[in-house]
Amino acid sequence: MTWIRTIPASEADEKLRQAIADQRLVYPKEYADPVHPDESGGSSIVGSHTLIPDALYHAFSTFGVLLSPDLPLNRRQHEMITTVVSVTNRCKY
Repeated sequence: MTWIRTIPASEADEKLRQAIADQRLVYPKEYADPVHPDESGGSSIVGSHTLIPDALYHAFSTFGVLLSPDLPLNRRQHEMITTVVSVTNRCKY
């Protein structure tokens, strides 16, 4: 759960809905369905960006592009890097 105000999907304007839809296009298919969905229709980390749709789109699209299968690292290597970064930052996910 985020501790800041978020915009649930039911209250999202067209810009926010489009930002969420567009960032999902470049995300790995394994992340299509949030494990713990929140009112925004995404995970709490996506929901925490709903006040600034442009930031939501750019932040999560960047992550999606960094995990692209077209890059020289394979998926296991990408996941290992993200795991080490999350542990280093003391993230739960």
